[in-house]
Amino acid sequence: MNWDDTAPPTDDAVAADDGRLVGASADGEDQAVEAALRPKSLDEFVGQERVREQLDLVLKAALARGATADHVLLSGAPGLGKTTLSMIIAAEMGAPIRITSGPAIQHAGDLAAILSSLQEGEVLFLDEIHRMSRPAEEMLYMAMEDFRVDVIVGKGPGATAIPLELPPFTLVGATTRAGLLPPPLRDRFGFTAHMEFYVPAELERVIHRSAQLLDVAIDGEGAAEIAGRSRGTPRIANRLLRRVRDYAQVKADGRITREIAAAALGVYEVDGRGLDRLDRAVLQALLKLFAGGPVGLSTLAVAVGEERETVEEVAEPFLVREGLLARTPRGRVATPAAWAHLGLVPPQQGPGASGQQGLFGT
Repeated sequence: MNWDDTAPPTDDAVAADDGRLVGASADGEDQAVEAALRPKSLDEFVGQERVREQLDLVLKAALARGATADHVLLSGAPGLGKTTLSMIIAAEMGAPIRITSGPAIQHAGDLAAILSSLQEGEVLFLDEIHRMSRPAEEMLYMAMEDFRVDVIVGKGPGATAIPLELPPFTLVGATTRAGLLPPPLRDRFGFTAHMEFYVPAELERVIHRSAQLLDVAIDGEGAAEIAGRSRGTPRIANRLLRRVRDYAQVKADGRITREIAAAALGVYEVDGRGLDRLDRAVLQALLKLFAGGPVGLSTLAVAVGEERETVEEVAEPFLVREGLLARTPRGRVATPAAWAHLGLVPPQQGPGASGQQGLFGT
């Protein structure tokens, strides 16, 4: 694997992310709470202004024509609202929605069974569409373009392809790795949108809305404190809000202020930039043990006491996005911002800085 990594996350890395308070993956509790907090229309959806504007035009035009909406591809990091938007699309079109995922479709027959049971105008939401099997992908090409699939009956020379007509439907595909989708599949989507990370002001709106639905008292400074530690992700913001709510109910009067939010997230080891124990452990090992790098990924993982995949796929993406760590062909390197964040002073650079002569003398 090369240093810029394009492989899907391993099961171990996904499990490690699920167990983190600032992990973007959704566990059972998150899914249950998200169902209650999800906005039901584009007007209620916070953030992603350009995507909402474009999608509103697509849906209203389809309704005016009395036709099904074009197929939609939503890409972006976990927790940004792809599933929520798919449900809003169905609600805006007044259509039912069927939800499945790429890993659940391992054979073309699995997809054929789903497609053949769709109603006219129904929305099919296919999460992690890039993880669908290749035979199913090839069947999906024809289904999206011609609303038809060929069902193979029999085996060998006697096999027969029976065409099966499908009612018009809208496919909404979601992916965290759009680059892994084959071009023929990407080209069949009529509308493609990339979900961006949220800015703190947008997350504050998300937190205030969620607090109202959860019947939690919170002031503006408390919401700003939580938003600043939420990694630009609404799912994480809602999760942190619930943990701060618990702290406020037990340790205070139930109202969330800046001081209460900071104290609560301090208990859960989430610092002011949203870094947790694993993130700080990676930075501390890189700075204190290896003087800021460069250092190889395997060596860094051993120093932290984690699997290589966990460091690479769980901790590094956020550290790189925050400008605290850089991936280079020679290894991982800390940036000046990493030294400043941990309150450490970078070692002096140049020949003789460590008391040793340079390669060609001083």
